Parts: sequence; structure tokens; C-alpha cells
Amino acid sequence: MSRARRNKGTFGYKAVIGILSLIIIAQWVLMSSKPKEQRSVLIEPIRGKIAIVIDDWGYNLHNLAILKEIRSPLTLSILPNLPYSRKIAREAHDLGLEVILHLPMEPHENYRLEEDTIMATSSESEIRDIIQEDFSSIIYARGASNHMGSKVTEDPRVMKIVFSELKKSGLYFLDSLVSANSLGSKIARSMQMNFLKRDIFLDNQSDPEYIREQINKLKLQAGLKGSAIGVGHDRRSTFSVLREELPKLEAEGYRLVFLSELIG
Repeated sequence: MSRARRNKGTFGYKAVIGILSLIIIAQWVLMSSKPKEQRSVLIEPIRGKIAIVIDDWGYNLHNLAILKEIRSPLTLSILPNLPYSRKIAREAHDLGLEVILHLPMEPHENYRLEEDTIMATSSESEIRDIIQEDFSSIIYARGASNHMGSKVTEDPRVMKIVFSELKKSGLYFLDSLVSANSLGSKIARSMQMNFLKRDIFLDNQSDPEYIREQINKLKLQAGLKGSAIGVGHDRRSTFSVLREELPKLEAEGYRLVFLSELIG
């Protein structure tokens, strides 16, 4: 081989190495120019999605101020036709939060019931009228969850009517699973209804340490299943813990989402 041909081959080889080196350097510069938080998002996988739902809004405005301090996605489940139902729905919407109707349903227990609670004895027309009236009270609602309802969620006739009314408006249903015998999942599947179910109740006790333990259980569920739903209530102790713990969840690699983002 002539010296000229050898020099030409060497030059071509060096050119390829040079181009590859420039590409690697450019990629390194691009990554280095991004903020540290963005680089970690690109490298670290999501450990699981978590949706937090807060029930029983509508009685008062006591916790609106602390709600505004929490910058994470939350879903607010608002009781209908209470003094502050409409205002809270508007405030939540303005804060960019998700709103659902907390639909009163008959329990087995002898609790004080909300006005126009859906009963196991309610007729089809009564059920549909109640749902339509309730949604007119809770504007911006994307779906519904059961308030109480241990008796009604076990009743196939009533649940089929409820799901039919929700489905025709493109709404989803969250089963809070207040009864181990709930038929919600089975009926939703047969009706091809957008359906979700609660994984962990966060605040059956108001003690902050108990709530933190429940959040840890929620993390485990999200890690095992890929997602998890926690349900809490409109209480100061619950919000105080969430204000502290939700940023930690995000820092650990969990993604906080609205309830609707877990459908499908």
C-alpha cells in the first residue's frame, strides 16, 4: 500500500473518532446545562404513581388556607348541597385541583344521613334525580365517590343505576370500599365503566404519627402495583401531615397525580 493511501486511511479513521468525540462532548454539555432536578428526572425512574383524595368537603372553609399551601395534585371529594359546596368547588378549580362529587349513599349503620341520600329502596327516577341535582351543586366535577354507602354498594340494582347515570356523562366512580362486599368493581367491569378503588385510608385516626404510617403503606402499595390511591378527610391534622410528607414523596421518586390520571 502506498504512503498516500495509508495517510488517507489514517485521516479517515481520525475523522470518525473526532466526530464521535464531538457528539459525546455535546451530549455531556447539554446534560450539564440542565438544572440538577431535571437531570435526576431523566435518570431516575418513577417509583409509582400516588393519588390523594380528600373527602367530606362542604361543611365549612376551615382548611382552605392550608390547602392553598400544598402545591401537589389533590382530588377534592365534595358533599353536595351544603353551605360551602359550590364555593369549595370553585376554589379547588381555581387552584388547579381535581373535583369530584362525594355522593351520599345509605350505610348499614344507623348514622345521621345527608339530605337526599341514595337509599337501597330509592326508585330509579329518584336515584337519577338525586345525582343530577347533586352534580349541579358540585360544578367542575370529573367523577363521583361514595359517602358512606356500605349498604348501597352491595346492592346491584342501585349500583347499576348509579353507574348508568355517571357513564352517560363520561364520569368515573371511586369506590371508597367501606364494605368488603362492595359490588362496584364487578358491576363497573360488566358495564365498561371508568372505575377506581381506594387502597389506603389515611386518617381513620387523627394522630399525625398514624397518618404518616398510613402514607408509608401507600408508598409500598404504589411501589408494588405501580399506583395507589389514598383517601383522607377534611381535617387539619391530615393537611398538616400532607404538607410535610408530600414533598418528601416526590423527592423519593413517587409521582403525585390526580385521580383521573389513574383511569385505564
